[in-house]
Amino acid sequence: MSSSRLSEITGYTASQIRQDFNNFGGFGQQGYGYNVEDLYDGITAILGLDTERHMVIVGAGNLGRALAGFPWGKRDNFMVDGIFDNSPGVIGSKVGEYTVGSLPDLKKYLEVNNPDVGVIATNGHGAQEACDILVEGGVKGIWDFAPVDLELPDSIPLQYVHLNDSLHELTYRITETEHGHP
Repeated sequence: MSSSRLSEITGYTASQIRQDFNNFGGFGQQGYGYNVEDLYDGITAILGLDTERHMVIVGAGNLGRALAGFPWGKRDNFMVDGIFDNSPGVIGSKVGEYTVGSLPDLKKYLEVNNPDVGVIATNGHGAQEACDILVEGGVKGIWDFAPVDLELPDSIPLQYVHLNDSLHELTYRITETEHGHP
């Protein structure tokens, strides 16, 4: 597939596409374009999606349950290994195929297993404690849905997911469209 065709599909210029791909290595050949399968495999490897990534979820409320029920294994090589909470009323209950463990269970779990991602789906009050346990337990990255800023070492990647920010962006884009701006 040519950079011109990719430009038509994506809306980016052919030149920008070539420059971006060249930043990650030579995916194409001048005059021949890009082999789509090789391009897909190359981008998948760059994003680390060619490696199975294991996740543990802290927080078994509605969001944690929804994340645990998402078909991760069928998408992008993510595997949920367990879900944990600090609420006595939730500990021991079933979330899909998982039994909700306690935070002491999480500490023991992390001593034995090596999950890549710790998912924080707690309220704001429990988020830092969850983060501290996950970091101490050796997770490689934190995916945080809690509405608070977390403190953790710079060596551990942190990705915040603030649902209200996404909704604000959407309403801004709706407003732009309503006023005739693309």
